[in-house]
Amino acid sequence: MNKTGQYKFTIVVPVFNEEDNMMNLERTLSDYLPKCLCKACVLFVNDGSRDSSLEKIQEICSRNEDFYYISFIRNAGLSAAIKAGFDYACSEYVGYMDADLQTSPEDFNLLLPGLEEHCMMTGIRADRKDSYFKRLQSRIANGFRKMMTNDGAVDTGCPLKVLRTDVARKIPMFKGMHRFLAALVLLQDGCTYGQVPVRHFPRTAGVSKYNLWNRLWGPFADCFAYRWMKPRYINYKVGENNL
Repeated sequence: MNKTGQYKFTIVVPVFNEEDNMMNLERTLSDYLPKCLCKACVLFVNDGSRDSSLEKIQEICSRNEDFYYISFIRNAGLSAAIKAGFDYACSEYVGYMDADLQTSPEDFNLLLPGLEEHCMMTGIRADRKDSYFKRLQSRIANGFRKMMTNDGAVDTGCPLKVLRTDVARKIPMFKGMHRFLAALVLLQDGCTYGQVPVRHFPRTAGVSKYNLWNRLWGPFADCFAYRWMKPRYINYKVGENNL
């Protein structure tokens, strides 16, 4: 068990070339931790950033006792960063948010109470502050994904989610899986998820890592991967043993 085992909730923050956002992240997360409904820490996952993000993460962690980090040797993508956060979190609960601060960590307090009933809680971005073209792409991709998965998720792309850590670690991972967390949670016996509206803000620093390909065409292909995997997903529960 690592140091995150001292906390009930670990906030995973994937970071890729976000040097302009790091100081805002430090301030926003530092302000939130004392307000969190349970004892919480921050786990940055540096996804092979090519700017000064890692150096800034290290500086932040050196002056904040509840901040930790892991760093990839090379860029592996958002889903890999989230997966690593799930794997390294030893707290009872784990959640994640994007480093762009288009969602607020304070809204974790809207999600955490739902874990008493559900295995996962996800936000629904109310009054989105993205451009019309971005919203249109997301609407098309989300509609196709809902048709293919039948998971009922309203806003699967919302980058604000919390899960029970034991459930998060069982989720089958693949590139693009962060768009399918609701559907993947439902694959596990007895697991449900809840949805709550959260705030959304315009990006004020850094550059978006999404474009037409990874916001629209990539998710289409991932839907077929999910449909292939769903009937092949292995579920079992051990009744007795003498180990």
